[in-house]
Amino acid sequence: MTVDREAIREHERDEPTERVSTATVVAYVVAGVILVGWFLFGWLVLRQGFVDSVGESAGAGFALLLIVSVIGTLRRSRR
Repeated sequence: MTVDREAIREHERDEPTERVSTATVVAYVVAGVILVGWFLFGWLVLRQGFVDSVGESAGAGFALLLIVSVIGTLRRSRR
């Protein structure tokens, strides 16, 4: 077991870590605020029910994650 851990640690040191840009962090925060706003709008303004509002905002969040994943995959395949 010790040999495996040492090999993994050496391998991890060789790979440079990519820093997350400020624009990416800001975009994630904005998306989170929009999703929370969408939840509150559906729950409090449209009065569609708590569970329905959670489901709708969670579905929108998963759709955004899927879009981000596809874009990230396309960008990495070009490198």
